[in-house]
Amino acid sequence: MGDVLSQNEIDNLLAALSSGELDADEIKDTGEKQIKNYDFARPSKFSKEHLRTLEIIFEHYGRLLSTNLPAYLRKNVQVEVMNSEAAAYSEFSNALSNPVLLGIINFAPLEGNVVIELAANLGYAIVDRMLGGNGLPLEKSRDFSEIELIIIERIFNICTNLLIEPWQNVINIEPRLERIETNSQFAQIIQPSEMTSIVTMNIRIGNVEGLMNVCLPYNCLEPVIDKLNTKYWYSTMQVKDDETYQDIIEIAIEKAKIPIKAVLGNSMISVNDFLNIQKGDIIRLNTKVDDELDIFVGNIKKFTALPGASSDTYAVRLTSIIREE
Repeated sequence: MGDVLSQNEIDNLLAALSSGELDADEIKDTGEKQIKNYDFARPSKFSKEHLRTLEIIFEHYGRLLSTNLPAYLRKNVQVEVMNSEAAAYSEFSNALSNPVLLGIINFAPLEGNVVIELAANLGYAIVDRMLGGNGLPLEKSRDFSEIELIIIERIFNICTNLLIEPWQNVINIEPRLERIETNSQFAQIIQPSEMTSIVTMNIRIGNVEGLMNVCLPYNCLEPVIDKLNTKYWYSTMQVKDDETYQDIIEIAIEKAKIPIKAVLGNSMISVNDFLNIQKGDIIRLNTKVDDELDIFVGNIKKFTALPGASSDTYAVRLTSIIREE
């Protein structure tokens, strides 16, 4: 910041201008121009406005992930957008470690591919959870097996399909997962010097936390780069009612599994009889053969039914629905 003139200096300057001792045109260009370095080899093609709009898009994407993934992983999933930045693709690829999970996504109708990098510990946790475990990562990293990659590919396909809705205000895309790479050397989709936008999201699956980086090359977004500004975004944003999100929640709930049991009856016996019980012994219940059975969903009585059989398995036929809470 330049020096501030005192009142006396201002009065002397005005007096000199009035008397003609000082010409105003002579002092117009006395200040030095500020020069900003510009690297032509790595031009910055993404403005702050573009990066902010991408954050808005992926905040919407994060909400969809946290809503849909729990239906498959049966774990609470929290997604938060950390930041977005412009960087050369070489900086992104050089920061990758092996093994790594890279989803190469075709961003049709836009030309080029988008890369989604998922932290390895999240990949191990997803495999463990999908196979019935507690969803814990490995203590020591190792290469992913073919079976594990097939399981992870299913989750990547879900993440790919969820990209459609957040991008609707910009362009109607039809993303498709082309392949999953575990070695960064085989994911050279563009020239190393090409500029990209990298959106970083923090994902928490149960107690396991890791990062997901989405790499969007400039040459892929170039046809719609003018639409990536907040002014255009808010002018074309469609107001969505609560029913849209209600439908998403209902779909997620419909996929959740809940226990159901039919109670044939109850009986009380002594501890001595229980200890001496043997195969073939008969336990008398408090219900008759033609009595209706109580059907519990979780711990709530919701139906009554009659016992029977279906093919070679036992079954019940519902006779009434209990709608009271």
